[in-house]
Amino acid sequence: MDGPNGLAPIIIKRKKVIAASAAHGGAWKVAYADFVTAMMAFFMLMWLLNATTEKQRKGIADYFSPTIAVNRISGGGDGMFGGKSVFTEDVLPQNGTGASSRSPSSRQQARGDVGRGDSGVKSGQAQAKADKAQLEALDKRLAGNSGESSVADKTLQHIFTRVTDEGLIVEIFDLPDQPLFEKDGTPSIILGQLITMIARVIKPTTNQLAINAYLRSVPVVLRVDQSWKISTDRAQTVRKMLEQGGLPKQRMERVVGWANRKPADPNPMSVRNNRLEIILLRNDKAARGNN
Repeated sequence: MDGPNGLAPIIIKRKKVIAASAAHGGAWKVAYADFVTAMMAFFMLMWLLNATTEKQRKGIADYFSPTIAVNRISGGGDGMFGGKSVFTEDVLPQNGTGASSRSPSSRQQARGDVGRGDSGVKSGQAQAKADKAQLEALDKRLAGNSGESSVADKTLQHIFTRVTDEGLIVEIFDLPDQPLFEKDGTPSIILGQLITMIARVIKPTTNQLAINAYLRSVPVVLRVDQSWKISTDRAQTVRKMLEQGGLPKQRMERVVGWANRKPADPNPMSVRNNRLEIILLRNDKAARGNN
């Protein structure tokens, strides 16, 4: 539309330019990068938990939280001095050696296993070797009871022995056609023969004994779970049979019923999981348990 003079009006449009404030800059990129890093760490943690065993996870945890004492003036190396200071024993890490050090100070003598030196360690190692040799000899003796007759060989099919850190484990288990216990809970004839033979072999020893009883799982879910009672009763039955075989009551350190826990066969309903364990504990294990 033309003006009064016939000329078009002049329109001036003013555009206000506002400089970007700090809030609209690149700070969000830093926050986003932190978020992505945290998510990556989270998913790595989830992957590690799923891809590692319990032993490996413990090793990783120990790496990030070491329990080794750190000396305030230690070099940290593993060379000639093992990362320890050479100035004075007063600043060494308190590792509990006490008077077993070569030149302990008066303050160090009151710490740790006072008076126990290399001779005590060597004596303990010799005792452990002797104990292991005795258990291995018993293992061979149990295996040597086979071959006497076809009946004996068939009976010993129920036995599996192994030497572990805990001691000599004599495992007795069910076979598909030969259970160790009858349906009414009484010991079978085969179990009686096995317990008599085992009692005769281990009677000359002085090791403490532990008895464990395990059961297989059943497909039927019962209102009252009797597996704990049944396994405990079986363990107590074996204890009484061993005592009747000439073993003193004082040698029985523990008698435990494990129900259907810790199956020996991956199939929880396998008859192989119906088993008993008679453990001849190592002498050092029994000594630590009494302290």
